[in-house]
Amino acid sequence: MKLSVLAASLCLAFSGAVVAGDQKAIDLNLSVIGQYQTGIFDDSAAEIVAHDPRSQRLFAINASKNSVDVLDINDPTNPQLIGTIDATDLGAGANSVAVHKGVVAVAIEADDKQAPGVVAFYDAVDLSLINSVQVGALPDMVTFTPNGKYLLVANEGEPNDDYTVDPEGSISIIELKHGASHAKVRTADFTRFNDHADKLKKRGIRIFGPGATVAQDLEPEYITISKNSKRAWVSLQEANALALVDIRRAKVLKLLPLGTKDHSLPENALDVSNRDDMINIANWPIKGMYQPDAIASYKFRGRTFIVTANEGDSRDYDGFSEEERVGDLPLDETAFPDAATLQENENLGRLKITTVNGDSDGDGDYDEIYSYGARSFSIRNARGKLVYDSADDFERITAEQLPDDFNSNNDENDSFDSRSDDKGPEPEGVALGKIEDRTFAFVGLERVGGIMVYDITNPHRVSFIEYLNNRDFSVDAELPDGSTNPLVGDLGPEGITFIDEDDSPVESPLLVVGNEVSGTTTIYSIDVIEEEDKDKDKDEEEDEKEDDK
Repeated sequence: MKLSVLAASLCLAFSGAVVAGDQKAIDLNLSVIGQYQTGIFDDSAAEIVAHDPRSQRLFAINASKNSVDVLDINDPTNPQLIGTIDATDLGAGANSVAVHKGVVAVAIEADDKQAPGVVAFYDAVDLSLINSVQVGALPDMVTFTPNGKYLLVANEGEPNDDYTVDPEGSISIIELKHGASHAKVRTADFTRFNDHADKLKKRGIRIFGPGATVAQDLEPEYITISKNSKRAWVSLQEANALALVDIRRAKVLKLLPLGTKDHSLPENALDVSNRDDMINIANWPIKGMYQPDAIASYKFRGRTFIVTANEGDSRDYDGFSEEERVGDLPLDETAFPDAATLQENENLGRLKITTVNGDSDGDGDYDEIYSYGARSFSIRNARGKLVYDSADDFERITAEQLPDDFNSNNDENDSFDSRSDDKGPEPEGVALGKIEDRTFAFVGLERVGGIMVYDITNPHRVSFIEYLNNRDFSVDAELPDGSTNPLVGDLGPEGITFIDEDDSPVESPLLVVGNEVSGTTTIYSIDVIEEEDKDKDKDEEEDEKEDDK
């Protein structure tokens, strides 16, 4: 059944029973209750969203206007724009936002993206600037430690388009023990790994930028922090690795390679062609690089686990590009005796892969095929070891629920199968939420849209709950004047925020999603139905049937 929405007033619902051991089964009912529309189409007008429980405000990155939209959600069914934080005086682009106890932190890149950026601190109520501090190049994500004593910043440090200037990636650790007005910045960098590039490559960490040191090549993307505020894990997307950071010492302790996913295994099938005019989820001789974007963490039985949204990403610049299609590369005859068939467009020929990995013997042809992303979400232990992967769930589920719009793009309806050659549904954002005694993962699919929901309480016994997509594929996504069609719903989920019941303005937890293509910030209510309530509902349904008779 295809799910669609006409406006924020239309609701979507799902239910999925969860049973684990002697735990009581629960159902989740999640529905759209509110939406704020910027009307700006495909210009990143709603990206990362942060919530301040004290004021019941949302702070949503509007990169289109280099600002932060401030939304009042005391009534979450009717979010209202009540203010704006304008970042234009401090840099060229607001990239990320976080809130802790009435203090808003905003990451702002410099006019020259390769120059140091800033983090600005604002009062969450009067929106006044408290302080700003210099951080690394291209600050791309900010997050407070749970105890509020530090703010961590992922400084991506991307090269310029000519690849002639490549700043170092780093993690800024801003000490806030004496308040934001007295913030002190230290830097956890990667320079101590510069002499170990060959060793890192052998371990599977991708160091490959032309002429780059390890510190220049590693580009921090996203950060998650341990519950005790002592450790942080940082996704290094292009490198297909995580960094483990000691927060108090401002030191990168380890680099953790993430390995690859074997798409020749039955459970890891995928659709690889946008030229076959069909859904064809099958096994292929491909190794998928996990390359997570957003990551999150939680504890189970006293141990920390890392949850990753395995989006995938390539380096594709004018001065250097690793992207190519399978059909345009020489394949080793021994490794691929059926190369001619594989390279046909309806087979592997259209799939985008890397030229950096795969020529294992250095003879100019490719002995292995490495693709971007894993089209899944994963759970790993604190050392980076894989504990769980959702395998081919995302494509199989979307194929079943959206057979006419499978692997669509996020900026155009009537785009069936257009993303199969390029990372498929593209999981990007992830948020975790604890509801009663269960932990749930909410994973956003950037391209086809929608949210995947899983019970991950026990990382060794993960349960799929439901997929819902607040998108109407039957209307044009863009209006003739270039604005977003208000009837299309949500396009391109980017940032996802879970609001706990105790912090919610209503009597249930909420999920908030910033959608960068549609420019919408959407609020979902999450209702819990206990098993006895579910039995009661069934009895009432039976009574109604008898009354109808």
